[in-house]
Amino acid sequence: MKTQSIEFDPALIEKYNTAGPRYTSYPTAVQFTEEFGPADYRAAAERSNADGRDLSLYFHIPFCDTVCFYCACNKVWTRERSKTTPYMQRLFREIELQGELFDRERVVAQLHWGGGTPTFISHDEMRALMDKTRQHFNLLEDDSGEYSIEIDPREATAETVALLRQLGFNRMSLGVQDFNPQVQKAVNRIQSEEETFTVLHAARDNGFKSINVDLIYGLPYQTRDSFMETLEKLLDVAPERFSVFNYAHLPELFPTQKRMDPATMPTPQQKLDILAATIERLTQAGYVYIGMDHFAKPDDELAVAQRAGTLYRNFQGYSTHAECDLVAMGATSISLIDNTYAQNLKALPDYYARIDAHELAIFRGVMLTEDDELRRDVIMKLMSNFVLDFPALQAQWGIDFHEYFADELTRLQDMAADGLLTLHEQGLEVLPRGRLLIRNIAMVFDAYLKQPRKPARYSRVI
Repeated sequence: MKTQSIEFDPALIEKYNTAGPRYTSYPTAVQFTEEFGPADYRAAAERSNADGRDLSLYFHIPFCDTVCFYCACNKVWTRERSKTTPYMQRLFREIELQGELFDRERVVAQLHWGGGTPTFISHDEMRALMDKTRQHFNLLEDDSGEYSIEIDPREATAETVALLRQLGFNRMSLGVQDFNPQVQKAVNRIQSEEETFTVLHAARDNGFKSINVDLIYGLPYQTRDSFMETLEKLLDVAPERFSVFNYAHLPELFPTQKRMDPATMPTPQQKLDILAATIERLTQAGYVYIGMDHFAKPDDELAVAQRAGTLYRNFQGYSTHAECDLVAMGATSISLIDNTYAQNLKALPDYYARIDAHELAIFRGVMLTEDDELRRDVIMKLMSNFVLDFPALQAQWGIDFHEYFADELTRLQDMAADGLLTLHEQGLEVLPRGRLLIRNIAMVFDAYLKQPRKPARYSRVI
């Protein structure tokens, strides 16, 4: 069985802890251009119909009742529930426009509602959204699809969870971040343990197949011990997955972060202590490291797919559906169709105006070159499965790997010497001490990082 162990090496982390992309796409959004528009997207959809791949659908619900000061997501902060009505009206029209582009026999193997707070909308709106989706896309009705939703436990009840299961959802991700009252007050997210566990137990009672819990380290007033207290309470209920995110303080990009005092935040060394303790405790509890911020039980489908070498990474994180075309709907969402990425307008007035004109809301994107597609394949294999099989890549892409990537292989020698990876004639394998630094390894194959460009704001890799 392929090992999924991880080794925390403080000296190597300090050496390699630079900023870089998270590689939910390649090329990254920095390369998107407004020269790409709806006509390019329609052409990509037509090409994808010829291939007949399964579909993955993403719906962005941007609304939040309160603003979490740390949040870097695209969201609309409001307590006026009526604001969902004009948004849902446009989203339904977009579903109709998008549905016209794709053959109805193409199965929706994956579906995800994200935000914002998807459960901000009413129960009736949830039913209507799924009904509208079912009218225009071929949803699986046998519970075999990977249909997931992001949940803020403050915006859901046991009744909400039961409804979501009835609508076809079988996976959920719970936002927790931290149970400590002082931390919650500092980040403006007051969320009781009772609210959280009510939703989690309801998910179990209603037969959800997988539950993920989101935590964030690096927030104000967090310490190693206080963070471990939160983790222990969650380990008592043993969710299938954990996502443990590093908070990136970028107030110049996300103004609400200015509401937090940097003097109250853990130092870089304290953050590393929290991460090291978290890795140790999750490993003791039997979880395996999937990559980036993610941990899962060994029998979770992500862990199984990784051992099989079939795990993939996209805008929703890790996925078991690498061959899907991703159709994303709602403001700011990003689609992946054939060899293109396409992003919708971000501001609601702009999104509304485009949909009201009966046009797709796409305002920028990129068409991948053959080199882009090859490098994306290499980078995603590294990010997801920690292995490169050179002969397989050569057969797939018609290249001599050692010749095509001669410069990259030379640059990897130092990483190999540091014990991050092994290089041999037939391939590359990332070792346990290199897995936390997988972004650094992937960056070696990123052609755009070698080019002069406008400054891009990336988070640090750790």
